[in-house]
Amino acid sequence: MFQKILIANRGEIACRVIKTARRMGIKTVAVYSDADRNALHVQMADEAVHIGPAPAAQSYIVIDKIIAAVRQTGADAVHPGYGFLSENKTFAAALEGAGVTFIGPPSPAIEAMGDKITSKKLAMAAGVSTVPGNMGLITDAEDAVKISREIGYPVMIKASAGGGGKGMRIAWNDAEAREGPEFCQANIYRDI
Repeated sequence: MFQKILIANRGEIACRVIKTARRMGIKTVAVYSDADRNALHVQMADEAVHIGPAPAAQSYIVIDKIIAAVRQTGADAVHPGYGFLSENKTFAAALEGAGVTFIGPPSPAIEAMGDKITSKKLAMAAGVSTVPGNMGLITDAEDAVKISREIGYPVMIKASAGGGGKGMRIAWNDAEAREGPEFCQANIYRDI
């Protein structure tokens, strides 16, 4: 059983983890940015560590700051909540390397889940039903049309490494299938 869990998140998810840990007799550590100094999760936790300015890119998703907070407090496990670093293989591996338990999947599993083709192949190998589709990369617009016709319209064209709906497009016909690969590639990194 863990003695102390650091929650690498904020808001309601952090509060839920704190409540559950408290019922289990586990101490908790909250991390917070300038914007969350007086937030409920900070008040509820047994300890709290300031990790930087308000933007998450300068606080909540800076791996070195979270690892420093773990070391400072002696937490033996980290709960990532959702979003932020919860699906970051580098973060999970850094915790593993520091001898701290990541409450979530191991870094190789996170890496496999991050690539849609790899994760679908793993699911199929495990006997999980999957949606019919192409298991390779689409080389160009005409390849997209050929594959789409074989599967049958409508099809969803998806960047294999995208997430959160980015780099995804539904094609209802050949013209939309031709545009799909370029759209997905152009939009996968937009708004990140």
